[in-house]
Amino acid sequence: MTGRRQEIRERNRLSLIEAVLDSVAEKGISETSVSEIIQRAELSRGMIHLHFGGKDNLVDEAARYSSEQYYNGIYDLLETTGQTGQEHIEMIVRGDLSEAILNKKNVSIWYAFRGEARNRAAIAAFSDTRDAKLRNLVFNAFARIAKEAGTEHPNQVARDATHGTLAMLEGMWTDYLLHPDSFDRDEAMRIVFRFLRAMFPKHFDLSGALLLE
Repeated sequence: MTGRRQEIRERNRLSLIEAVLDSVAEKGISETSVSEIIQRAELSRGMIHLHFGGKDNLVDEAARYSSEQYYNGIYDLLETTGQTGQEHIEMIVRGDLSEAILNKKNVSIWYAFRGEARNRAAIAAFSDTRDAKLRNLVFNAFARIAKEAGTEHPNQVARDATHGTLAMLEGMWTDYLLHPDSFDRDEAMRIVFRFLRAMFPKHFDLSGALLLE
């Protein structure tokens, strides 16, 4: 396949994926029909079968793509910060609650996929806040913090901190979904950091990470 044909193929695939995500954000999965997708993508019906083999596979791929976009945003932010555990946790929290990641479109897409996850394993793999990728990323940072703090059973403490932090972030996303116009990002971050300060007072304050001397 020539470079030009490959470029067109990838552009068409991405157009179909983005059409699904736009429709899911506005109408939900049940109303995201083939007709709706091709109209938004401005492509023929046959393109769905050519590139994905059918609508279900396309929706599954859209869920995977949406998850990848989330992680790419988080990884890009981690590249801009220091290497300590608390700096990584702070950036994950700030990134997760940032307008670039937590916005009306993304939260609508995520909750739509969460609602479908019970019936479709392929979607469930990319719509769980506690999926292995995110859980391990957060756990590894907390494990370093727990060891530095000299806590007993650092791995258990790290697991508790991971579960608590992810649960709080998921709660903030729910709050945003229900009250997008009154949601206060700064307050949300401060609440999470208050929880983290209670667990690790030498590593966090209400504004985020503390650097050990």
